[in-house]
Amino acid sequence: IPESGHKYYLQFSTEDYRTGEDAGNCLATVLYPKKKSPPVVTIKCSHTKDQKEIQEEDNRLYQRIRHQSKPITANNIPDSYGNIEPALEPVWALAVAGSSSIMWEKSTETLGYFLAQVKSVRQWIRKDDFTEFDYTVLLHEIPTQEIISCHMRLTWLPGHPLKVKHFCAAESHGVDEGSGAESGSAVGPSAEKGANF
Repeated sequence: IPESGHKYYLQFSTEDYRTGEDAGNCLATVLYPKKKSPPVVTIKCSHTKDQKEIQEEDNRLYQRIRHQSKPITANNIPDSYGNIEPALEPVWALAVAGSSSIMWEKSTETLGYFLAQVKSVRQWIRKDDFTEFDYTVLLHEIPTQEIISCHMRLTWLPGHPLKVKHFCAAESHGVDEGSGAESGSAVGPSAEKGANF
């Protein structure tokens, strides 16, 4: 589209992330603007699961998180062998959902991202019913093969949209998303205390 960017029309099928079962079909349009900004997406999907079944699954996930005897803390999900402890599956599921919003924001026509690993996660105890986690996630950038480290604060309650705030370490290929810090490891803690969170 002259002066606007490239628009794509997509038809695709979806599957349940955990079980691999068919989850429905979607039609979408995606516009990548010429100016640097997230793609504009319009999507319509037909779901094979009804809304009640989805809500029940969300509630089961939520109850598993809420009924922990102490706040969840973990590192390296999955581990170096690709395994995820069953007790950490809800934490991984939330990381997948939360990091998808970062990937959507950072993706371009020529760059894509996949969640490679949760380096660390820590649950915050809240007085209300929401669950809240701090994550450090590693995103695999395609086609550069670089690994991008992002800090993510995620808040969730079934029936409400997932809230995600994030800060990603500055990439080596010149994107000025960092604050000029030379070391990626120094960016994380200062970002956690900063205005982003």
